[in-house]
Amino acid sequence: MDSKHTPLFRLDRNAFKAHTAKEAAAHCQYYLQMSWRERLHIAAYLNSVAYNYDLANPPRMDKTAFKKRNF
Repeated sequence: MDSKHTPLFRLDRNAFKAHTAKEAAAHCQYYLQMSWRERLHIAAYLNSVAYNYDLANPPRMDKTAFKKRNF
């Protein structure tokens, strides 16, 4: 595949593990026992890792990309 068709990001398949349905259900139960705030904090952390920003200083939203409509 030439460089112009190579995806910008590639999934590191060594960082993940295939689960059986039973293992995946047990993993899901682990997170369901947490409060919604704990799960939200985990999601924020995973976003910071995925998009490479400091969790304590996330990037600001570009508000010029949106318009306010009056009804």
